[in-house]
Amino acid sequence: MTRALALLLLLAATAPAAAGDAKAGRAKAVSCQACHGLDGLSKLPDAPNLAGQVEPYLVKALTEFRNGTRKNEVMSVAAQELTDSDIANLAAYYSGIQIDVVPPG
Repeated sequence: MTRALALLLLLAATAPAAAGDAKAGRAKAVSCQACHGLDGLSKLPDAPNLAGQVEPYLVKALTEFRNGTRKNEVMSVAAQELTDSDIANLAAYYSGIQIDVVPPG
């Protein structure tokens, strides 16, 4: 019994956080599209591509912009209004975009 409880606790502690809703993230991404594109491909030279980025990285970056740990003139302001749910949803959306890498020919 103790062994089963320990295993259950271990599984609960290592389970990933609930993933965001990509559909809700796409709707929220409308406000991101001027710089990052709705397709996640940057429209400005100073804005990074978000398509295909790893979901935990996007969550971390947006959270850090929101709390001031990471600073950028535009993103520090834009992230202020994002909720945890918005961040999870945006990360789910942008990380779910399939990108193809084609080497120069």
